[in-house]
Amino acid sequence: MYEPSNEELKSVEDWFGQYDALAEQGEVEKLADLAVFPMNLATDVPGAFAAVQQWTREEYIEAMKEAMGGGTAGLGLESTRTPHFISQNLVLVETTATMTIEGRRESMRYADLLVRTEDGWAFQTMVQGGWGHGWAPAKRG
Repeated sequence: MYEPSNEELKSVEDWFGQYDALAEQGEVEKLADLAVFPMNLATDVPGAFAAVQQWTREEYIEAMKEAMGGGTAGLGLESTRTPHFISQNLVLVETTATMTIEGRRESMRYADLLVRTEDGWAFQTMVQGGWGHGWAPAKRG
């Protein structure tokens, strides 16, 4: 089992600090700069099964603009992240987040796979329920 150093843990924390700041500002293009494409997305189709897709940069930007609007500022977003290092170059980060939407608190859990590139960490896979509206459920083979 790979045990990350304090420096490696801090590098992931710092990466998410940058991500969160850009998300607050609605800087979707700059968020896309922090990713590796095609990006994998694993989600579910409400009332059905899991769904998976690969997004191009353009598809990611379109989806994030729709989801984030002008940014996450003002939502009172609070996130707790737990990194699970698979190796020194792969880290699965589980996030529990709570935000205020239209006066009510909502919580969600999701995970991101970060991969180490020559330029530092980048996210490559998003795992979160509820994005699969209109998608076909996943099939084997």
